[in-house]
Amino acid sequence: MRHKVGVEATGWEWHFSGRQTPALHDLSFTINPGERVLLTGPSGCGKSTLLMALAGVLGADQGADAGQLLINGAPPDPGRRLTGLVLQDPETQVIMHSVGDDVAFGCENFAMPRDDIWRRVGAALESVGLSAGVDAATASLSGGQKQRLALAGVMAFEPGLLLLDEPTANLDPQGVLDVVAAVSRVVAETGCTLVVVDHNPAPWEKLITRVMTLDATGGLTKEATAYPRVSRSHVSSPRSAADLVMATRELVVGHPGQPGIAVPDLALRAGTITALTGTNGSGKSTLSLTLGGLLAPRSGGILVGDTIRPGLRARHAAEPHRWSARDLVRRVGSVFQSPENQFVQPTVRGEVAVGLRVTRVDRTEIATRVDDRLALMGLNELAGAHPFTLSGGQKRRLALVAATVTEPQLVVVDEPTFGQDDESWAEVVTLLDELASAGSAVLMTTHDSDLLAIADEVVSLPPRELTS
Repeated sequence: MRHKVGVEATGWEWHFSGRQTPALHDLSFTINPGERVLLTGPSGCGKSTLLMALAGVLGADQGADAGQLLINGAPPDPGRRLTGLVLQDPETQVIMHSVGDDVAFGCENFAMPRDDIWRRVGAALESVGLSAGVDAATASLSGGQKQRLALAGVMAFEPGLLLLDEPTANLDPQGVLDVVAAVSRVVAETGCTLVVVDHNPAPWEKLITRVMTLDATGGLTKEATAYPRVSRSHVSSPRSAADLVMATRELVVGHPGQPGIAVPDLALRAGTITALTGTNGSGKSTLSLTLGGLLAPRSGGILVGDTIRPGLRARHAAEPHRWSARDLVRRVGSVFQSPENQFVQPTVRGEVAVGLRVTRVDRTEIATRVDDRLALMGLNELAGAHPFTLSGGQKRRLALVAATVTEPQLVVVDEPTFGQDDESWAEVVTLLDELASAGSAVLMTTHDSDLLAIADEVVSLPPRELTS
């Protein structure tokens, strides 16, 4: 590390284009070199925006600021090699085709000596516990593995200010411990300043020296004197299993050009919630895409129950990936691990309404359903906002609302509680519970141990078992 890095804000605010109120306002604080800060606050309060501002990646095309935000006495500039940012969505940080080249990318841009770069690449990959190998294709990595990849890429060039946005959210329990240990080693060895956002703060407690909290309006509250504790529980509504919606038999899933993954047999019934767990890379997201009709199976069978079959062409009834968009959206609602990948409309309201329009619901009914669901998820005040300007937690709630507003018989959600504070966590869990109580079969992938309490069945995928 070349520099000790400090931060100073004086009356600073940020206003996104097209939004009536600022995302952050009147921020005045100092972070001294070497401090290790946990940044907390409710979902949507501007935590990610502040990290991006500190990294110097907020542009004039996105909005405007006021006041001063300084890194070592100068405005944030990503070209100074002072800051390293790990984004909330690791997909957006993958640049190169191979793991080694991706980790080396930042070092190469700072014109480090070649031999030094590859020494750093190896050390960074080992530190975060990513064992895929430098020649592995980045496209073959799971979401959790991409999370480690993004962290390795930043750690390799040893920034003086390390900015981490939900760095453990997509990781299995052991992965969380590995990443926190890796960050702790880097901090100890380099003395860098650390700002981390995490709705699961417990693993960071021994590392953090200070807590800063934003309120719901994007202002800085009185700084916490006690370390924040997460308290999450939910009492499920009475439910009972009903007819079979979808089942699998000897199913092998996989993306084109990659080895197949053999997965356990499943039986998803109306009125039940099934949780998929397993280590990063075990195939949870790939299986979710397959059952959601968005990826063709490699082999084996998908069985479709009588409740979902009417209206489907008999020839393709057991092949969800061949269903038309209208047939699919009526029957299956899917929420991706990276919700930005499924947004197609310029406003939050339009995003929720698009599935209803595809299924030809009456306009008056569309307006009523959209308003009700946005209110349920605490998104009604953002109805006119562009989905890409929402926080990570808000994007996930929007994707969940948009996927389920058509009341599909099968709901497939990938990491539904990622990026949620206690209140929004409860909103998401309540919606999943209500969907099952209303007769949907819900399949969710998760590393959230608190979420397992609402599941009727927990299926653990074994470490990746590949097949040709």
